[in-house]
Amino acid sequence: MKSTVQINRGVESLFGTRDENIRLIEDGLKVRTRLLNDSLEIEGEDGAVERASAIVNDYAALVHEGHVFHNGDLNSFLRVVTADRETTLRGLVDSGKQRSFGKKIVAPKTMTQRRYVDAIERQDLVFGIGPAGTGKTYLAVAMAVSALLAKRVTRIILTRPAVEAGEKLGFLPGSLQEKVDPYLRPLYDALFDMLDPEKVKMLLERNTIEVAPLAFMRGRTLSDAFIIMDEAQNSTPEQMKMALTRQGFNSKMVVTGDTTQIDLPNGFRSGLIEVADVLRGVEGISFVQFDDKDVVRHSLVQKIVRAYERYNESIGVNRQLSLKLADPAPEPATESTKPDMSGEISPA
Repeated sequence: MKSTVQINRGVESLFGTRDENIRLIEDGLKVRTRLLNDSLEIEGEDGAVERASAIVNDYAALVHEGHVFHNGDLNSFLRVVTADRETTLRGLVDSGKQRSFGKKIVAPKTMTQRRYVDAIERQDLVFGIGPAGTGKTYLAVAMAVSALLAKRVTRIILTRPAVEAGEKLGFLPGSLQEKVDPYLRPLYDALFDMLDPEKVKMLLERNTIEVAPLAFMRGRTLSDAFIIMDEAQNSTPEQMKMALTRQGFNSKMVVTGDTTQIDLPNGFRSGLIEVADVLRGVEGISFVQFDDKDVVRHSLVQKIVRAYERYNESIGVNRQLSLKLADPAPEPATESTKPDMSGEISPA
């Protein structure tokens, strides 16, 4: 079957850099396309051609109405609509209207991102779990900045476990804040993307925005705050419980993490894995699961995530289970080996 769709404007955006957008339609729907003077010819199986034509028609109509697809947006939308027959390009664009977050204009790029943002608006505790590059932390920081600027909260608390990603950095120089800053840099990056550097500096100095390692949260009650716990896969069950019970009145908490990138020492179970079993189904709490289709970084990142998932499935490795079996926890100390108050082993 062949079909021709009129395109008067926006051909460059439709094709994308090195034709990556049009190739996404061709590969996803198994069709062939050919650009004519003012139209696009689509050829393939009947159903695939109808689907591709509907997508291109939606695109042409949106461009005609003045919609501008920003860098990478169209590619992200096309990944969704080529994979999900129930989703239309127009529906995706209309339901993901752009929002202002400080100096940044952001629109959720996938259906999961949209559910995530909606869940954060509705619920006071939201878990965003999924692979790298899906916008979990970025969107959470955006929502926190929006809540602060709208005066729905009086401060933002950003925290994450200070766990090294498989490397031993040793003793870092500088003050306590300078020692922990390298672990918290991704949170600073998102903040500077949303607000002017001078504004961020002022809010940090006033402790209106607080960026701190997870260990500093113990014993606190965080009221009138938007709390983000990032890299939660590197928290233990005890740390996770401690963090979740910090939430005070008029506070909102978002917990993000990727259970495929756990950097805890051998034998430690991730608190993020356990909390999904403990709290799933509790009223007032939402779990949003991202996957490789939600990756909004370089297109290679999506392929890398998918390749690792296939590899782990093929070898049948459950990392947490294998670590636990390989390194059993040490036996409890006996009376003769309990440490004294100085931390040294007392003689028998």
